[in-house]
Amino acid sequence: MAPNDSAETIGEATSTVVGRRKTARYIVPVAVAGVAAATIGLVPALASSGDPDLPKISAQELIEKIAASDEEQLSGTFKISTDLGLPLDGLAGSLVPGGGGEGKDGGAAAPQDKLMELTSGTHTLRVAADGPERQKLSVLGDASEYSVIHNQDEVWAYDSKSDEVYHAEAPEGRDGGEHAEKAPKGTVGAAATPKDFAEKALAAAGDTTSVTVDGTAQVAGRDAYQLLIKPKQSGSTIGSVRIAVDAENGVPLKFTLSAASGGKAVVDAGFTKVDFAKPAASTFAFTPPKGAKVTEADELETGKDERGAAQKALPGQLAELDGLAGEGGFNVIGKGWTSIAEIKSPGGKGLPEAGSGDMPAEAQGFLDALGDKVTGKFGSGTVFKTRLVNALLTDDGSVYVGAVTKDALVRAADAAAK
Repeated sequence: MAPNDSAETIGEATSTVVGRRKTARYIVPVAVAGVAAATIGLVPALASSGDPDLPKISAQELIEKIAASDEEQLSGTFKISTDLGLPLDGLAGSLVPGGGGEGKDGGAAAPQDKLMELTSGTHTLRVAADGPERQKLSVLGDASEYSVIHNQDEVWAYDSKSDEVYHAEAPEGRDGGEHAEKAPKGTVGAAATPKDFAEKALAAAGDTTSVTVDGTAQVAGRDAYQLLIKPKQSGSTIGSVRIAVDAENGVPLKFTLSAASGGKAVVDAGFTKVDFAKPAASTFAFTPPKGAKVTEADELETGKDERGAAQKALPGQLAELDGLAGEGGFNVIGKGWTSIAEIKSPGGKGLPEAGSGDMPAEAQGFLDALGDKVTGKFGSGTVFKTRLVNALLTDDGSVYVGAVTKDALVRAADAAAK
């Protein structure tokens, strides 16, 4: 295949590759910083000056190299900057149960709270991995450190600022046991060899995505190829995804997600130092400091405090959303990068009115700051914007959401109203 072969979508071409790559699987909790999202298994890097002169490689060959990577051990330091154009720090503190780390219930060290902070701003992290049984992530503050440690069948989290500890048993299948390496039947991209996988990913290419090798870079002192993924469609808010791939072992070293509107990268994360030698066993050892407050996970799960009650209620909330889709109110419009999810709310109910008491004042203020009033054949509604994902909520309660422009959302709503 030629170097400019395409893949269908970033999800088809890269997340499946990452899912097959052992290092990424172990560092996925670290990659919460990608978010979003989506996305994403991020094990990134910062490029330095001076592009190395490396042998030519095609997009297919580079994807094969990523898929074949079998690195299970690494340690390093990386920085991540996220700019979604949202006041997420304030939002997390007001809307996420226990957000902001100031909870009086003793669960401030819980990972689901602290790692939310990685979704905005710039952060420095240290990471270490030794196969499926041991990983460690530390978020470094000005005069504090927050660490999550997985050591065989235990998970510890420690916040040095609050001197609080969170303790839980490792999820089943994450301790290197007999189920750790088994993938579910029918897993997408479960090709027999890296070459098979790369060929399938690129053979599925349509007219929506361009995947190319766009030069080289030196990342944390290591030579790397740059894989560039771009939408061919107009109307997407995503400009490009650039991944620097270690030329020697195929480990992704840099991840940069840029918006179509330009400006600062939405996500820019990368190693400043990386070592693929086996980390010392002491890296993953943890004993709660004397006097530290320790919260056991089962205390939260059984709802013994306010935070626990909120977390226990979450599955029910998700079930309601799942039921919404199950009622036939969920539809996908378009394909590829400009796909839009259309959700019909039961009873045609829109957002609660301001002052109705059904929505917290902080949430109402947040939404008002983001919203743009729009009209069309569908009637009227409000578009809530970020640099990456936009959503249109019509007055009759329909929701249109995607990584697309405001105009694309309005066109989709108009088409659905015919």
